[in-house]
Amino acid sequence: MLVSLTRSVASSQRPWTQSLFTTAAPVVDAWYCAPHGTTFTATETFLDGFPVTDARGATVMQAEEAPFSYPRRHLLLDVTAASRRPVLTVKRSPTFFEIRRRWNVYSGNSTSQSNLIFVAVEPPLFKSGVVQVKPSLLDINREKRRAKELAKSPNALQHLRPGMVLLKNFLKPDDQVKIIKQCRELGVGTGGFYQPCYKDGAKLSLRMMCLGKNWDPDSSSYVDRRPFDGAQPPKIPEELTKFVKDAIDAAHAFLKQSGGQGTSNPLKEIPPISPDICIVNFYTTAGKLGLHQDKDETKNSLAKNLPVVSFSLGDTAEFLYGDTRDEAKASKIKLESGDVLIFGGQSRHIFHGVSTITPKTAPTYVTEEAKLRPGRLNLTFRQY
Repeated sequence: MLVSLTRSVASSQRPWTQSLFTTAAPVVDAWYCAPHGTTFTATETFLDGFPVTDARGATVMQAEEAPFSYPRRHLLLDVTAASRRPVLTVKRSPTFFEIRRRWNVYSGNSTSQSNLIFVAVEPPLFKSGVVQVKPSLLDINREKRRAKELAKSPNALQHLRPGMVLLKNFLKPDDQVKIIKQCRELGVGTGGFYQPCYKDGAKLSLRMMCLGKNWDPDSSSYVDRRPFDGAQPPKIPEELTKFVKDAIDAAHAFLKQSGGQGTSNPLKEIPPISPDICIVNFYTTAGKLGLHQDKDETKNSLAKNLPVVSFSLGDTAEFLYGDTRDEAKASKIKLESGDVLIFGGQSRHIFHGVSTITPKTAPTYVTEEAKLRPGRLNLTFRQY
């Protein structure tokens, strides 16, 4: 339930401030709620704190300050129950030097860290809007545990077609954070992120950084330095190369065990690689990439059908793939943060692209710990 509160002031209590509090504003972010909106009104009174009424005017909750509490602590009580059960406890941050005030919100009558639901932060000075709601450490750790559980589920590994395997939640949450931070460090240095464009001025709707060798969209070829600034691409970090090897090993083990779709030789279906090229693309929530083939590697690499290994981080993408450049005939899958997609062998030359990015689908450990901005970070490894 998405809870909104309209704070109003009774006519006998400071009537000149009434106009300041007439706009309903969410007090619990929609991230934490089911999609059923309910509006409550909290009315400030002289003796009774803030009685909270529903749309019919019935008093359902009461907001009161806990006596003798420091820092100040408030309780939201369920007055429909005889026991006046505490629903939430709100505790002001004790720090005196904060420019923007913070409140910790706990479940029930508790200020224990294990019961922390979220942290609310006051909007910047002179800016209107509701408080910013930040997920608690409890929420982040809960998401991490869930991601690890999903990685062990029966549907975690999927054989999409010959030569194409999807490893759901393969990258562990802490590894996702590390990869994002590595890309950020590389991206602000020489040869870092830029918006690629063609000679006619057309721009790709993404930001790109190349590791190992630079891919030039105008000539559809790999070169040692970027033509527009002469920058040399950074090397692929060894840790990323290890993640690629682990993913291919996991795909081989899965194919050997499943034996599905005519699999007879996992090493032939998805040949091993020693990646020396990585293209890192960042898509904003409006980003997309049309259907195309990855065919600019050497003839030897393409003839061996050496696979492309793709890491997805951040917001969820709708990924299209097929044997022709026809979106209407393309298959679609959702690539979520932590997913690894491998396509080689008979699928090495498929047409593929990204049709949409779904906003606000990135896990909290990516947005909070890695500080990834809204969008999707995609790393594609290949052997030149």
